[in-house]
Amino acid sequence: MAEKITAEKFLNNLVETLADSVPRQKSVSFFEEETSSVTSKFNRLFGRQKPVHHLLGGGKSADVLLWRNKKISASVLSGATAIWVLFEWLNYHLLTLICFALVLGMLAQFVWTNASGLFSSNRSSYKVPRLVLPDEIFFSFGRSIGIEVNHALKFLQDVSCGGNLKQFLVIVASLWAAAVIGSWCNFLTVLYIGFVAAHTLPVLYERYEDQVDDFVYKILDQIQGHYRKLDAGLLSKIPKGKIKGKKHE
Repeated sequence: MAEKITAEKFLNNLVETLADSVPRQKSVSFFEEETSSVTSKFNRLFGRQKPVHHLLGGGKSADVLLWRNKKISASVLSGATAIWVLFEWLNYHLLTLICFALVLGMLAQFVWTNASGLFSSNRSSYKVPRLVLPDEIFFSFGRSIGIEVNHALKFLQDVSCGGNLKQFLVIVASLWAAAVIGSWCNFLTVLYIGFVAAHTLPVLYERYEDQVDDFVYKILDQIQGHYRKLDAGLLSKIPKGKIKGKKHE
């Protein structure tokens, strides 16, 4: 009996020694470990896994929006601001600016032509450079606009006919908010606000993405909580019609 007890104690001591020699880790349940791993992997806005530069196209336009070249980005934003100031604050019209630009261009070519004749011995052989825009610019611009408009129309029609009430209400609320904003200011101001937002929000998000993601997820959790209450109290009681054709024998 003593030998049995001694052998049992010896085995227990051996197991304890091996357990002490192994580095201990923090005991975490399976669900906590899975949640932490999923959170660390997908805790980005809308489940984003790629960098912001790649989501914006990864080309020169993304470099401009993310201020990779500060001179070009500042020039583009300054040009848009100058156009907005001319139309909004100085009350210029598009036709007026086009006519003034054409007049200045014609005066520059007229002076260039006559000045070159005075300083050049062979006036007939000298030609002022002409400005010619290639047709591909207009074709590609029109094609791009048509593709985007068709995508937007297809998306709206899919939402209307898809039967997803939550998505339908979100789109309707977004359009209503855009209509309210449009009543406060004209179309040019709305475009300028969008242009400034496109040149400021991505670079700010890239710099403070962790803080923005945490804040947005907190807001989304609150919105989902309010939506669950609304769904339990009102939306779940609305009868849902089934769109199915009857089979005729």
